[in-house]
Amino acid sequence: MKFSIQTILENQEYQLIPLQQGDFESLYEVASDPKVWQQHPNKDRYQREVFENFFKGAIESKGAFKIVEKSTGDILGSTRFYDFDEHRNSIFIGYTFYGTKSWGKGINPQIKKIMLDYIFQFVDIVYFHIGKENFRSQIALERLGGQKIAEEEVAYFGEPTRTNFVYEIKKENWV
Repeated sequence: MKFSIQTILENQEYQLIPLQQGDFESLYEVASDPKVWQQHPNKDRYQREVFENFFKGAIESKGAFKIVEKSTGDILGSTRFYDFDEHRNSIFIGYTFYGTKSWGKGINPQIKKIMLDYIFQFVDIVYFHIGKENFRSQIALERLGGQKIAEEEVAYFGEPTRTNFVYEIKKENWV
Protein backbone atom coordinates (compact mmCIF):
# COMPACT_ATOMS: atom_id res chain seq x y z
CA MET A 1 0.00 0.00 0.00
CA LYS A 2 1.46 3.32 -1.05
CA PHE A 3 -0.75 5.47 1.17
CA SER A 4 -1.80 5.61 4.79
CA ILE A 5 -5.32 4.61 5.75
CA GLN A 6 -4.73 6.08 9.18
CA THR A 7 -3.59 9.66 8.97
CA ILE A 8 -5.22 12.71 10.57
CA LEU A 9 -8.01 13.96 8.32
CA GLU A 10 -9.98 17.14 8.91
CA ASN A 11 -12.11 19.99 7.72
CA GLN A 12 -12.85 23.26 9.55
CA GLU A 13 -15.18 21.63 12.10
CA TYR A 14 -14.11 18.00 12.55
CA GLN A 15 -11.01 15.85 12.85
CA LEU A 16 -10.60 12.16 12.24
CA ILE A 17 -7.77 11.11 14.52
CA PRO A 18 -6.26 7.61 14.36
CA LEU A 19 -7.81 5.50 17.12
CA GLN A 20 -5.47 4.45 19.92
CA GLN A 21 -5.83 2.02 22.81
CA GLY A 22 -6.15 4.92 25.27
CA ASP A 23 -9.32 6.12 23.51
CA PHE A 24 -11.42 3.22 24.78
CA GLU A 25 -13.16 4.87 27.73
CA SER A 26 -14.03 8.11 25.94
CA LEU A 27 -15.33 6.25 22.89
CA TYR A 28 -17.26 3.75 25.01
CA GLU A 29 -18.96 6.67 26.73
CA VAL A 30 -20.46 7.55 23.32
CA ALA A 31 -21.15 3.91 22.38
CA SER A 32 -22.81 2.88 25.65
CA ASP A 33 -26.20 4.32 24.66
CA PRO A 34 -28.41 1.49 23.28
CA LYS A 35 -30.10 3.98 20.89
CA VAL A 36 -26.81 4.29 18.97
CA TRP A 37 -27.05 0.66 17.88
CA GLN A 38 -30.82 0.26 17.26
CA GLN A 39 -30.50 0.02 13.48
CA HIS A 40 -27.04 -1.53 13.35
CA PRO A 41 -26.74 -5.24 12.56
CA ASN A 42 -25.23 -5.92 16.01
CA LYS A 43 -27.58 -4.20 18.43
CA ASP A 44 -25.78 -5.18 21.64
CA ARG A 45 -22.59 -3.18 21.07
CA TYR A 46 -23.65 -0.79 23.84
CA GLN A 47 -22.72 -3.56 26.30
CA ARG A 48 -19.17 -3.07 27.55
CA GLU A 49 -17.87 -6.57 26.77
CA VAL A 50 -19.36 -6.49 23.26
CA PHE A 51 -17.94 -3.03 22.62
CA GLU A 52 -14.53 -4.18 23.91
CA ASN A 53 -14.49 -6.72 21.06
CA PHE A 54 -15.63 -4.05 18.56
CA PHE A 55 -12.88 -1.72 19.80
CA LYS A 56 -10.26 -4.48 19.58
CA GLY A 57 -11.25 -5.04 15.94
CA ALA A 58 -11.00 -1.29 15.31
CA ILE A 59 -7.46 -1.14 16.73
CA GLU A 60 -6.37 -4.25 14.83
CA SER A 61 -7.77 -2.86 11.56
CA LYS A 62 -5.13 -0.10 11.65
CA GLY A 63 -7.63 2.07 9.78
CA ALA A 64 -9.95 3.29 12.55
CA PHE A 65 -10.55 6.86 13.67
CA LYS A 66 -12.22 8.70 16.48
CA ILE A 67 -14.34 11.57 15.20
CA VAL A 68 -13.67 14.76 17.13
CA GLU A 69 -15.46 18.11 17.10
CA LYS A 70 -12.65 20.65 16.89
CA SER A 71 -14.35 23.49 18.80
CA THR A 72 -15.13 21.36 21.89
CA GLY A 73 -12.74 18.41 21.67
CA ASP A 74 -15.74 16.11 22.13
CA ILE A 75 -15.55 12.62 20.66
CA LEU A 76 -18.62 12.18 18.48
CA GLY A 77 -18.11 8.61 17.28
CA SER A 78 -15.87 6.43 15.17
CA THR A 79 -15.35 5.22 11.60
CA ARG A 80 -12.71 3.35 9.63
CA PHE A 81 -11.14 2.36 6.34
CA TYR A 82 -10.77 -1.40 5.90
CA ASP A 83 -10.27 -4.22 3.39
CA PHE A 84 -8.02 -2.43 0.89
CA ASP A 85 -7.90 -4.49 -2.32
CA GLU A 86 -4.92 -3.60 -4.48
CA HIS A 87 -6.13 -5.63 -7.48
CA ARG A 88 -9.57 -4.00 -7.55
CA ASN A 89 -8.07 -0.67 -6.45
CA SER A 90 -10.80 -0.41 -3.82
CA ILE A 91 -11.35 -0.01 -0.10
CA PHE A 92 -14.26 -0.09 2.33
CA ILE A 93 -15.44 2.65 4.67
CA GLY A 94 -17.60 1.58 7.57
CA TYR A 95 -18.07 0.55 11.17
CA THR A 96 -19.29 4.13 11.60
CA PHE A 97 -21.31 5.23 14.58
CA TYR A 98 -22.19 8.53 16.23
CA GLY A 99 -23.59 9.39 19.62
CA THR A 100 -27.21 10.53 19.56
CA LYS A 101 -26.26 14.16 20.25
CA SER A 102 -24.64 14.20 16.79
CA TRP A 103 -27.69 12.88 14.94
CA GLY A 104 -29.54 15.11 12.50
CA LYS A 105 -26.83 17.77 12.38
CA GLY A 106 -25.30 16.98 8.99
CA ILE A 107 -22.10 15.60 10.54
CA ASN A 108 -21.98 12.24 8.74
CA PRO A 109 -21.97 13.72 5.20
CA GLN A 110 -19.08 15.98 6.20
CA ILE A 111 -17.12 13.06 7.68
CA LYS A 112 -17.72 10.89 4.61
CA LYS A 113 -16.67 13.79 2.34
CA ILE A 114 -13.40 14.18 4.28
CA MET A 115 -12.74 10.44 3.94
CA LEU A 116 -13.77 10.15 0.30
CA ASP A 117 -11.85 13.25 -0.81
CA TYR A 118 -8.75 11.77 0.79
CA ILE A 119 -9.05 8.14 -0.29
CA PHE A 120 -10.02 8.88 -3.90
CA GLN A 121 -6.48 10.18 -4.35
CA PHE A 122 -5.44 6.51 -4.13
CA VAL A 123 -8.34 4.20 -5.09
CA ASP A 124 -11.03 4.11 -7.77
CA ILE A 125 -13.91 2.52 -5.82
CA VAL A 126 -15.08 2.78 -2.23
CA TYR A 127 -17.47 0.16 -0.87
CA PHE A 128 -19.67 0.25 2.21
CA HIS A 129 -21.36 -2.57 4.15
CA ILE A 130 -24.68 -1.40 5.58
CA GLY A 131 -27.01 -3.59 7.63
CA LYS A 132 -30.22 -4.44 5.81
CA GLU A 133 -32.26 -2.87 8.63
CA ASN A 134 -30.06 0.22 8.97
CA PHE A 135 -32.36 2.51 7.02
CA ARG A 136 -30.76 5.68 8.41
CA SER A 137 -27.36 4.71 6.96
CA GLN A 138 -28.85 3.49 3.67
CA ILE A 139 -30.57 6.84 3.11
CA ALA A 140 -27.45 8.75 4.16
CA LEU A 141 -25.26 6.84 1.71
CA GLU A 142 -27.73 7.20 -1.15
CA ARG A 143 -27.71 10.97 -0.53
CA LEU A 144 -23.92 10.86 -1.01
CA GLY A 145 -24.36 9.09 -4.35
CA GLY A 146 -23.86 5.53 -3.15
CA GLN A 147 -25.37 2.78 -5.31
CA LYS A 148 -26.57 -0.51 -3.80
CA ILE A 149 -24.85 -3.27 -5.80
CA ALA A 150 -25.17 -6.45 -3.73
CA GLU A 151 -26.39 -8.20 -0.63
CA GLU A 152 -24.04 -10.44 1.33
CA GLU A 153 -23.53 -12.10 4.67
CA VAL A 154 -20.86 -10.28 6.67
CA ALA A 155 -19.15 -11.53 9.81
CA TYR A 156 -17.88 -8.54 11.74
CA PHE A 157 -14.80 -9.01 13.91
CA GLY A 158 -15.73 -11.74 16.41
CA GLU A 159 -19.46 -11.15 15.92
CA PRO A 160 -22.24 -13.23 14.30
CA THR A 161 -22.81 -13.09 10.56
CA ARG A 162 -25.44 -10.57 9.46
CA THR A 163 -27.05 -9.68 6.13
CA ASN A 164 -25.65 -6.44 4.73
CA PHE A 165 -26.15 -4.45 1.57
CA VAL A 166 -23.02 -3.48 -0.32
CA TYR A 167 -22.94 0.05 -1.67
CA GLU A 168 -20.30 1.60 -3.88
CA ILE A 169 -19.16 5.06 -4.87
CA LYS A 170 -16.83 5.28 -7.84
CA LYS A 171 -14.14 7.95 -8.06
CA GLU A 172 -15.43 9.01 -11.48
CA ASN A 173 -18.85 9.81 -9.94
CA TRP A 174 -17.54 11.60 -6.85
CA VAL A 175 -17.81 15.38 -7.04
